[in-house]
Amino acid sequence: MTGAPAVQGPHRPYDLAGRTVVVIGGSAGIGLETARRVRADGGRLILVGRDPERLRQAASALEPLATAAFDAGDTERLRRFFEDLPGPVDHVMATAGGPFYMPLADMDPTVAGDHMGERLAMTLAVGLYSRDKVRAGGTLLFVGGTGGRRPGIGMSVASALTAALPALVANLALELAPVRVNLIAAGFVDTPLSATLLDDQLESRREELRATLPIRRVVGPADVAALAVHIMVNDALTGGTYDIDGGQQLVAR
Repeated sequence: MTGAPAVQGPHRPYDLAGRTVVVIGGSAGIGLETARRVRADGGRLILVGRDPERLRQAASALEPLATAAFDAGDTERLRRFFEDLPGPVDHVMATAGGPFYMPLADMDPTVAGDHMGERLAMTLAVGLYSRDKVRAGGTLLFVGGTGGRRPGIGMSVASALTAALPALVANLALELAPVRVNLIAAGFVDTPLSATLLDDQLESRREELRATLPIRRVVGPADVAALAVHIMVNDALTGGTYDIDGGQQLVAR
């Protein structure tokens, strides 16, 4: 980890000015866009990313207080990261971790179990290791999905995590109070990860969503970032799961 956050004084509610936000997964996609929004709203950043080069590029644009390059699935590394923070922070957002879609017939149960275990362990580790670093009234904010709420071929692992994460977050909100804990459940978001997963089917998926979603457009990272910042600054919110999918769940497949 490089650099050090400054210890800050009192802050006003509904304002990120002077607050310190840790974004785990902050070098791309939703995490990067949230980091941009935090900076635009006057907040200070500590960025964590798995890819050192992408993290360097993000840091050059956003001028964070500190950066750390590691895989958030490594819970021991997460422990050291939070231990090394020299002062308190206000919010921690964790966007790390991708989806797992695979039909049962093609699945290696060990690989699938590792994916589920890593995602849940990361969530628990962030809660456990940050508990003495986040100011009272601050936020732990995780990102999950809504797609697994409908059964389908290839959705077994995604569905299990879609069900598990809200329950885990609600329990963490009780155990970590007065720190607040919340979950953003996103539908399709037009990110580089989505482009990688869909490849040459990306544009047809965009067209489908523009035609069928009630909002008549595709949800982008900036939409999720706006919700994330609202959850950070609204100190009445804890233990909740907040959907952002443009009405995707309302549309019949």
